[in-house]
Amino acid sequence: MAHEKHRKSAEHHEEAAKHHRLAAEHHLKGDHKKAHEHSAKAHEFSEKAHDHTVEAHGASTEAAHAHAQ
Repeated sequence: MAHEKHRKSAEHHEEAAKHHRLAAEHHLKGDHKKAHEHSAKAHEFSEKAHDHTVEAHGASTEAAHAHAQ
């Protein structure tokens, strides 16, 4: 279970990075509206990645405690 959460976190980080790159490209072109939209998307994916990482850490900790008992 933790492995799957880490995988999802990585996918969300990749999506966030893609949107950060797109935001930078639009910013350089002067399209600040599109840049803002991509920045917002990047933020959403970053939050999802963080949530999956926290869940994965919790699952890893639970598994380690169960294994130790």
